[in-house]
Amino acid sequence: MARSPQSDINRSDTIRSDTNQPAADSNSTSCEHTAHMQADAHGGHGHRRGLAALLPERQHHGADRPQDHNHNHDYDHHGAADGATAVHHRRVVFIGNPNVGKSSMFNSLLGAKARVMNAPGTTVLLERGSYRYGDETWNLVDTPGTYSLLPLSPDEEVASQAAMGTDGQPQPDLIVAALDATNIARSLYFLAMVLELGRPTVVALTMNDLARRNNVGLDPAELSATLGGVPVVEVDGRTGKGASTLMETIAASFHGTPMPRGLHAIDTHSVDVASWVEDNADARFEWAAHVLEHLNLESRARITRSDRIDRVLLNPVFGILAFLAVMFIVFQATTWLAGPMQDWIDGSVREWCEAGINTVFSWFGPNATDSWFHGLIVDGILDGCITVLTFLPPMGIMFIMLSLLEDSGYLARAAFVMDKAMRAMHLDGRAFLPIVIGFGCNLPALAATRTLPDSRQRVLVGMLVPFSSCTARLSVYLVLAYAFFRDQAGLVVFLMYVCSVLLILGVGILLRQVKFRDLQSEPFAMSLPPYQVPRLVTLVRPVLVKLWDFIKGASSIIITMIAFMWLLQSIPATANAGSFGHVDDVHQSVYGVVADTVAPVFAPAGFDDWHASAALMTGFVAKEVVVGSLGQSYAINSGNEDEQQQGEGTLGEAIRHSFDESSGGHGRAAAVAFLLFTLAYTPCLATVAELKRQFGRKIAWQTVGLGLVTAYILAVLAFQTLRWVL
Repeated sequence: MARSPQSDINRSDTIRSDTNQPAADSNSTSCEHTAHMQADAHGGHGHRRGLAALLPERQHHGADRPQDHNHNHDYDHHGAADGATAVHHRRVVFIGNPNVGKSSMFNSLLGAKARVMNAPGTTVLLERGSYRYGDETWNLVDTPGTYSLLPLSPDEEVASQAAMGTDGQPQPDLIVAALDATNIARSLYFLAMVLELGRPTVVALTMNDLARRNNVGLDPAELSATLGGVPVVEVDGRTGKGASTLMETIAASFHGTPMPRGLHAIDTHSVDVASWVEDNADARFEWAAHVLEHLNLESRARITRSDRIDRVLLNPVFGILAFLAVMFIVFQATTWLAGPMQDWIDGSVREWCEAGINTVFSWFGPNATDSWFHGLIVDGILDGCITVLTFLPPMGIMFIMLSLLEDSGYLARAAFVMDKAMRAMHLDGRAFLPIVIGFGCNLPALAATRTLPDSRQRVLVGMLVPFSSCTARLSVYLVLAYAFFRDQAGLVVFLMYVCSVLLILGVGILLRQVKFRDLQSEPFAMSLPPYQVPRLVTLVRPVLVKLWDFIKGASSIIITMIAFMWLLQSIPATANAGSFGHVDDVHQSVYGVVADTVAPVFAPAGFDDWHASAALMTGFVAKEVVVGSLGQSYAINSGNEDEQQQGEGTLGEAIRHSFDESSGGHGRAAAVAFLLFTLAYTPCLATVAELKRQFGRKIAWQTVGLGLVTAYILAVLAFQTLRWVL
């Protein structure tokens, strides 16, 4: 007699943890420690690479500690001086397809305790945190979304290694597999691979509320029975519903979970991953088909609201128009909404802080506010702190906008619509979003690179973002355009943005040929999640965490460099320049001497003038201060004038005189060269700090060097060509 599909499913073996024994008590860590040590002695790796390096290195505390150099689990040590007891921290790895709500669920569990970091030796972003359950501490790791355990990208490789415990990474004590209830067919094949790893597994069923609206909702108990007893918990990452039940289920499942009939556990340390994934594909598809047959979802399927909306938003014409409209809203939000908040911080907050500092200094005497130390505090450290704070509004707004777009389901559609346009640089459509945002502000644009699925793509786009002409550069464009091209000022500014787009394309193609040769175009396959209404309340906490991470990572660099610039401007270089902290003419300071020294480098570009080189030096800190630096170097106060008035007035006249003199009468050509250099070189110090925070010091300085070399070549070519025309 033929066996029924249901009997195939419900007959099951059991996946045990390495001990092959159920834990007597979830809080009994000492016996569990010994069992894990014995089990891992033959299968661990002593090298700490990948995710293993994220975890605390074990320390030796006397002879009582087991000598196992291949052990990869997480331990804390505590005890008396005559010995120490190693307490095992259970490791729980969260894994799932992209866009299934896994990260939202992870953030709802950990909240502010979650920390985003790069996997050591990579640019792959990981989220990790500790969770206290009773007397135990669990290490939770959220991996990048992946469609398979056979990796095609660095992100998928890190996810696969974390789940399998290979390449020196710790074996997970339990895996949480996120399944999308609205696309259960695709999720089941991936779940089959996870179950075959032989680790205790709990299924987190996400988006089941949306599935119910479409009449295809799943009963967790029924799904668990269909899976042969694998625990299933319904979780809503947006509201946190089901989170406590999930953690209780995890605690009860460390000792082992069933292996469904038709699937077979593998030895993750000896298996050839490619052969395993490909050779057993048919068996997994057959198993998934039996599960779907038992769930009987096809009879309930119908055209959903998401399907109807996609007929418009994925249309080749209307889809692009909708995408451009969304990008315009995002662009306006990061500039128009953030602008007043930045002005308030730079104006009112700065005044309040200066007033407080002046009050404190006045306690030490009437002349204390004229001391060099007061100048260091106000013009160095306070100025650096205010600069950091002014970047928080656009970054916060950008984080919120990105979260809204991703949670609503639209971000995946935007990537699909723009995919063809980005294929020239072997990027997918999601790369378009950070580049567009960069025309508002480069800092939130770098934050937007996190939406890209591949770490190599993130690095490439991160190196291209500084070539997006941010609004801070606009003031420089306007002043020089009105100073040298009064009647065609609007055209000049427009051409600068055209040059920015061409520069991004050109540098992108160049980087593809030189640095990113291994970045190949893959067939674009993406799951389109159902549309849903985002919950703004659940977005606030992750946004605050990200902003705090930025402050911790970037503030020290920004404040130090601004204080260093103050120092250069405060040290007199000649006998008549004044005293330390009281240099009347900035040209007579060390800063002016450095500007004089650098100026001859720009002779081939036509602006061999210390005023220009000084402005570019301050522009490295922030482009907003370039025009102010020019006014300071010429001793012209034009603070109450707009850019047109500055360009057509005394400041513009002084710049024209300097450029005409330094270029041998070709001031207009030198002005174009200066504009192109301003466009291409490092946008601001905060961008460098964010590059370093996200991609590491090496990528940050490579990006700075690329910008300087590109800017110099463009400026020289422009001047040497245009001096015969203009």
